[in-house]
Amino acid sequence: MRLSFHGATEEVTGSCYLIETERAKVLVDCGMKQGERMCMLRELDSFNFEPAHLDAVVVTHAHFDHTGRLPELIAKGFTGKIFMTPPTKSLTDIILEDSLNIMRENAERCHDPVPYTKEDKDRAMKLMTGVGYHTQIEVAPGIHAMFHDAGHILGSAFITLDIEDSPQPDGKPLRLLFSGDIGNDDVPILPKTEHLHRADAVICEATYGDREHDPIGLRGEKLKTFAKKILERRGTLLIPAFSVERTQELLYELDKLVTAGELPKVPIYLDSPLAIRATALYRQYADYLSFPPGQADPDLDFFSFDGLIETMTPEQSKAINTDHRPKIIVAGNGMMSGGRIMHHLRRYLDDKKSGLLVIGFQAPGTLGRQIMNKAEHVKIFGEDVSVQLEIEDINSFSAHGDRKKLRAWLKPEEGRVQKVFLVHGEDQAKESFAKYAAETVDAEFHIPRMHQVFDF
Repeated sequence: MRLSFHGATEEVTGSCYLIETERAKVLVDCGMKQGERMCMLRELDSFNFEPAHLDAVVVTHAHFDHTGRLPELIAKGFTGKIFMTPPTKSLTDIILEDSLNIMRENAERCHDPVPYTKEDKDRAMKLMTGVGYHTQIEVAPGIHAMFHDAGHILGSAFITLDIEDSPQPDGKPLRLLFSGDIGNDDVPILPKTEHLHRADAVICEATYGDREHDPIGLRGEKLKTFAKKILERRGTLLIPAFSVERTQELLYELDKLVTAGELPKVPIYLDSPLAIRATALYRQYADYLSFPPGQADPDLDFFSFDGLIETMTPEQSKAINTDHRPKIIVAGNGMMSGGRIMHHLRRYLDDKKSGLLVIGFQAPGTLGRQIMNKAEHVKIFGEDVSVQLEIEDINSFSAHGDRKKLRAWLKPEEGRVQKVFLVHGEDQAKESFAKYAAETVDAEFHIPRMHQVFDF
């Protein structure tokens, strides 16, 4: 059995891993790398494997850096099945549609190629099969998969693959576990990450492998404090947020603050068509969510409240510019590498009264990373913009577990993990986490490189 790595190695995004046995080839995730632009020449390189020869794809969750190249697989000849949880299928549909529109815009603005068509995206959707948690299925000859709740976003999973063609000394099939993205602790709208029961090897994310988050319980207070500071001086608070999960957690916190009268009464714009559609799916799949007891909203809808204005159309978004009142604008994308937030940043970055609240990881090369690195000027749509507004970050809004969470999760309920392959992290974070985790996790730690192959 061979395991090879085709993404999320030298960077945080672009999840893509290939398992090959004598009888089958299965891909885990097929994501796009996210950087300064949504599509970059590197993303259009060869997969380094033949899509037409794959038997199946299994997907951990819907985020673009795990699903963004699925239609490209179809465009290049893949005809097998794609397995994921039912909420992941619904979210993937709207994420791929939104991303295709953004890539078309980039094609017009910066002449990036568009790697697939709407027809490819629609064909990909027809190949997708929704599978519930804890249901073992044979996704290809001799390879059985099971999805377990990762607590990262709606429908997210870590996936175990049992490889019959690689029996272990105890006679059991080799078990590979792919973490996808492991959720943060005590997230108020999602179930807890399930325990790792048993695995021989784990392909584990390490996005926050070099740090620990602030306690979740502090984030509402920090949000309130910073928002009040900006609004009381009649500024505009910008919050770049990923449309799936981060925005819904933010809406949940804003709902509590508004309902309790702890924020000034100002317009709160949700300026993201994708986030609006995703929030509707969170309502549809409410059975997959978990709200703290005793915190029921009077209307049982944690994602809408007085003052919230949803702006679906470009015209509605542009109309925000005519609102000169203190206000909050929540818009994607979370890394400030595209989407409507770019227009708001261009308008407000040089406004000393206004504020920018960063609630998610900022990848190298993104505008968000430049701003967090205290750049005095940045380029937006080719224009030089001075950075004058006040900046705050709240890392407890992260949808990723920190190093403490990941290390604890890597201790299985049964047996020991023999090998851990660290992905989805900058090299420094992965190296730091390998040392930290090795203090209590009795396993070999590896940091794969792009297209590296490991034999089992």
